[in-house]
Amino acid sequence: MPSLLRAGLRGPALRLAAALLGLLLAASCGPLVQEAPEAREARLAPSWRLVQPEGPGRRPAAIVLSGCDGVHDNMAFWAEALARRGRAVLILDSHAPRGLDRDPAWRLVCAGQVLRGAERAGDVAAALDALARSPGVDASDVVLLGASHGGWTAMEFVGLAATGRTPPGLARWPEPPAAMLGRISALVLLYPYCGLLNGARAGEWRGAPPTLMILSERDRVVSAPACAERAEALGATGAEVRVEVMPGADHGFDQAEKSPLSPLPFDPARRALALEATQEFLDGLGL
Repeated sequence: MPSLLRAGLRGPALRLAAALLGLLLAASCGPLVQEAPEAREARLAPSWRLVQPEGPGRRPAAIVLSGCDGVHDNMAFWAEALARRGRAVLILDSHAPRGLDRDPAWRLVCAGQVLRGAERAGDVAAALDALARSPGVDASDVVLLGASHGGWTAMEFVGLAATGRTPPGLARWPEPPAAMLGRISALVLLYPYCGLLNGARAGEWRGAPPTLMILSERDRVVSAPACAERAEALGATGAEVRVEVMPGADHGFDQAEKSPLSPLPFDPARRALALEATQEFLDGLGL
């Protein structure tokens, strides 16, 4: 995310920075083309993958959302972990269908210049609608897991669906947004971006599902304190938001596949702790 978003600005300086950043991004991104839900699904479906659990029967579901650099090994890890819990898991690739899965294109996503979280929330809507029509899938019980940019996206989806606002770039919701939100049983947010561009607000989280936010203590990409503050604000309005901080962890600790120049370490021990926290969270909800 842009360094400006983590600069710790306050008061008038923060408002000025936000205004300047908004103008910059508006100039760089240009207007979004309004896309029908059916067209969005047709564009995304060739790139997504459904991981099915073993055994017969109708299964509850999950959707996993990658970080700003696209789908990598951590998405398979979390999909397989959720599949072992008996869920049919959709790995939702927002990048490849847009040509954003390769460097330097994905870096524009990481910089907040293209495919911001609110726009990507329309992908979640299309995926939820598709799952509702998938044989053997119980789309009334869906766990939504997002890492980094994917966590931002999940938060935006909740805020937009709760207020009925249509995700930018989507011509309309594929079905009533309150009904779609009601099918989300839980959110798992791994080191999400919670800065200025994240539009999820406490007053707009009415009807939000129980949420687990897993933060990295030594995150050098997004602000863990900003997410802790956001979680506290969301929880103060009645939302159930649990925060777990991975001690000593950095951003993307669960991902082994990284850019050759990335300084971010893969940390299997912290990944195991995050998995344990997620399992306990879902167990506590009976999911």
